[in-house]
Amino acid sequence: MTPSAVSQSVRSLEARLGVALFVRTTRSVGLTEAGERFYARAAPAFDELVAAGEAARDLGQRPTGLLRLSVPRSVVPLILEPVIASFCEAYPEVELEIAASDEMVDLAAGGFDAGIRLGQFIAPDMVAVRLTPAFDWVVVASPDYLERRGRPERPEDLRRHACLRLRRSNGAIAPWRFTDGGATIEAKVSGPLVAHDYPTLVGAATRGLGLAQVPKPLAMEAITRGILQPVLEDVAANMPGVFLFHPGRRQVLPKLRAFIDHVRSGARVQEPAPLARNSGR
Repeated sequence: MTPSAVSQSVRSLEARLGVALFVRTTRSVGLTEAGERFYARAAPAFDELVAAGEAARDLGQRPTGLLRLSVPRSVVPLILEPVIASFCEAYPEVELEIAASDEMVDLAAGGFDAGIRLGQFIAPDMVAVRLTPAFDWVVVASPDYLERRGRPERPEDLRRHACLRLRRSNGAIAPWRFTDGGATIEAKVSGPLVAHDYPTLVGAATRGLGLAQVPKPLAMEAITRGILQPVLEDVAANMPGVFLFHPGRRQVLPKLRAFIDHVRSGARVQEPAPLARNSGR
């Protein structure tokens, strides 16, 4: 700043405060008692302001700070548990907080850096980063249930079966969807249980309570072990997969970028074609 600009700033400050802060002579400039008091109180605040700027700048230069994620409960064992320990070891300056909930939260209002959801539930103004390939919905039941009630051969047969259903966070019961000749059809189903998350439905199906339609990766372990069997596979509907989403490219701090890269590497997800809407790394 030029001397004249400094003088103008000082005069403006004195006018605003209504008191002289400096004693001026032709040979020197010094502080008045009011100036001494003002400086004593303002200097620590200015130092804190400088320190705050440096702390904020640090977040933009390297992976550090608190990383808050909103994720569905079903995603934690499938995608996050295998990589949480290795991420924390690789980035010790990042504090990872995972809020496991099936609620469709507002990231900004909830103070989250990012969220993880099935692709069809992500708002179009979000940037979506693929974490898994697309996969099928699968209808599963225990061998005991199928022995007692028979295997459904067509979606219409589900009317005679106990179907375990999911209630979404908006209060609606999720419909059962299938694909027939490229067209999506919905089946009206009913049953003894309504749950708010998929792991509960998988657990109930393994105990013979009824049929459950869930994302295939959630049921694969039980299918491999033989405690669940898939049915209606020839009309299984497809879903776009699991995505991490965040508000925008300008808000991707190093801590979030490091997490995205680490999770994608751990999941060994191949780069797919981008979503038709707002998608990106």
